[in-house]
Amino acid sequence: MPYLGGEHTVRELRRALSNPNVQADHLRYRNTIHRVIRVMSQGQDVSGLYSEMVKACATVDIVQKKLVYVFLCAYASLNPELSLLVINTLRKDCLDHNPMVRSLALRNMCNLRLPGLLQYVQQPLTVGLKDKATCVRRVAVLGWAKIHTLQPNTEIDVAVVNELYGLLRDPDPIVMVNCLRALEEILQEEGGVAINKPIAHHLLNRLKLCDVWGQSEVLAVLQRYQPRSEDELFDILSLLDPALLSHHAPVMAATLRLFLSLCSTLPAVCMSALERARGPLLAAAGSASRELRYAALCHIQLLLRSEPGLMGEHYKRFFCGYAEPPYIKQNKMQVLVELVNDDNVAMVLDELRGYCTDVDTETSQTAINAIGSIGRSYTDRCLVILTGLLGLQQEHISSAVLQTLRDLVWVCPQCGDAVCSALEGWEDKLQDSQGCGALLWLLGVYGDRVSGAPYLLEDCIDGVRSEVSAEVKTELLTATLRLFLSRPAETQDMMGRLLVYCIEEEVDMCVRDQALLYYRLLHCGIEEVRRVLQGGRRSDPSLGPLIGRPPEPISQWASSFNTLEPLTLGASTVGNSDPATPKPSTLTPNTMTSTPGDPHLPDCSSGALSLSVSPALIPEEFERLWLQLEKGACLEVFVACPVPRCSPESLQVALQLVNIQTLAFTPPNTHPWRVYLYTHTSHFSTKTPHTLILAELLHTGGEGEKEGEKEGREEEWGGDTPGNTQKEFVEEVKKVFDAPFSGREAAQKLLQLREDSRSVTDYAMDFCMLAAENAWNQEALFDMFLHGVSE
Repeated sequence: MPYLGGEHTVRELRRALSNPNVQADHLRYRNTIHRVIRVMSQGQDVSGLYSEMVKACATVDIVQKKLVYVFLCAYASLNPELSLLVINTLRKDCLDHNPMVRSLALRNMCNLRLPGLLQYVQQPLTVGLKDKATCVRRVAVLGWAKIHTLQPNTEIDVAVVNELYGLLRDPDPIVMVNCLRALEEILQEEGGVAINKPIAHHLLNRLKLCDVWGQSEVLAVLQRYQPRSEDELFDILSLLDPALLSHHAPVMAATLRLFLSLCSTLPAVCMSALERARGPLLAAAGSASRELRYAALCHIQLLLRSEPGLMGEHYKRFFCGYAEPPYIKQNKMQVLVELVNDDNVAMVLDELRGYCTDVDTETSQTAINAIGSIGRSYTDRCLVILTGLLGLQQEHISSAVLQTLRDLVWVCPQCGDAVCSALEGWEDKLQDSQGCGALLWLLGVYGDRVSGAPYLLEDCIDGVRSEVSAEVKTELLTATLRLFLSRPAETQDMMGRLLVYCIEEEVDMCVRDQALLYYRLLHCGIEEVRRVLQGGRRSDPSLGPLIGRPPEPISQWASSFNTLEPLTLGASTVGNSDPATPKPSTLTPNTMTSTPGDPHLPDCSSGALSLSVSPALIPEEFERLWLQLEKGACLEVFVACPVPRCSPESLQVALQLVNIQTLAFTPPNTHPWRVYLYTHTSHFSTKTPHTLILAELLHTGGEGEKEGEKEGREEEWGGDTPGNTQKEFVEEVKKVFDAPFSGREAAQKLLQLREDSRSVTDYAMDFCMLAAENAWNQEALFDMFLHGVSE
């Protein structure tokens, strides 16, 4: 008889199940039931055999019971009335002398998923919690969680909850872990299972008896417990220490997360825990499982954000294997960028150079981008490798190299000569739009140093009609106009042809509008064009880029450790030119000051703002945004430093305490000391966009001041100079940047605020600090601002 078929197969199976001769032969009857299950598993609808299978469950054969229960649970929702007939058989099996039969009956009774099941299953589950057999108690505990999932609106039985809490001390560790999972489900609206000191210490003492997933479950639940004293804390850490070195990656990761949670106020203990977990993490990164390797690499990147040198001695463990998948190779290269130092830079660059010719295009581009990231610290060595890759004349390699060179010269302008030498004799025509855009940008900025720049641009202009990318066309317009300023005789004719095409024939409105803008700008004169294209602020040559990022506090990412968040961050940054930069998390809100009615500054009426500790900006992105600032969005303020003789180091520490980050700065002994500061503001409302705050600070104070300047400052302060310790200066800065008032107190002070005899600027700054702390709308704030101004 065939296993697959239509109604004919179902009829044959029904006749066989109803045949008394088959029922009398125990072996034939079991084989017929087995054929029913096989046909069901192959996708055939055999729900018409439900009544025959209900009769077959009345047997003492455990194998036959399992087969029948699989069928009944699969089709119970289609036959609810017939399923009620099974419940009597299951309740009888719950009283069987064999514990395997009792546990099997309890499990399948909960799996029927019938609407009125609670009244039938409640009594067997309650009895099962006190059963002598371990397997029955395991099933009964999870059965209550299933019932609560099926009927979440049912009132929770306090007696059942107390019984589950009591079973936490069951001698079987699996029953204990199942109780934790069941209580988590049942008490989800109340925050999950409550962990007190006796329960926490009991779970810690039984931790070794659990399996891998049981230990992970216990460690996750212990995240909620906070020790009452330092002695208790170290007792708990002593119990957890062996699990920190576990060769099972899930247990090690859960233990490390619990360590970081308990020791959030003890940085030294956290760093010691990271060092002890280094070995298991490296072992997981070399695991045979690709998924485990990828997860370990993502978590290692998370650790390197706070301790960049944690894996420095083991950088060779992150060299890529030939047979590894591309996503693991790309993650390893991102880790290698973080581990580069003076001792291993030569070997790392040599390894990355080999990856640049990988058969996988994305892997090759990631290796080139990694070399470019290292080039910000070791420029000369990386330039030799990058210029050598251009000689391979491969499309995807040349495109990635040009993009990397563009980013590199933006951060390190001293590389311009070497890049120009590499572009000499360039004759290749790139098809990739991003690579072509990077080449055009380099020709526009450094065209006066590249002898063949006009001819390369002319080839692009001649083929502009076949170009489909609007980004390439806009970059071509800008590059041609920039080259016209330095080499007008060679560029005038081709620039005219390009403008005529873009204005009269181009269908993309963005390209056409930009061409019209440049055409009208040329009518204003060459000097005006030069001022627009080449004007604006430029970085001080004495400023060096801030390599990498400053170490982040462990508390900033500890909550995301051993979760899916590091994996999503790793997946979103694979192939980028820079190492993974996590999304900044929001900390305690700090007040931001703004001028009422200024459209360029954040609106205080929309709610409080919070500063990001780690703004997700790379140096070249910061430079680009800085140069694109409009005049109306800039605010120049001269502030008298409350501590005249504070050092640049003290100033930098104080600014970091109020979540203002440093991007680049001059050496501390220069006068005046210049520093670029930046941060993000993130509104509590998700509908409000983020605001980028950029600042350039000139600090004229220091030990190099003249005596006359010091005397003048003392007279300005009334003869009494404030204390010049770092602690006092931090307090002064916090008075300006922190949020000292609550909403109600800020509203009262806002009603009492007046300009009086001070300047309007001081009055406006105090007004904005108070306005950011209440929920008044813009009109009310504007009226209150005018009310406080002196006539």
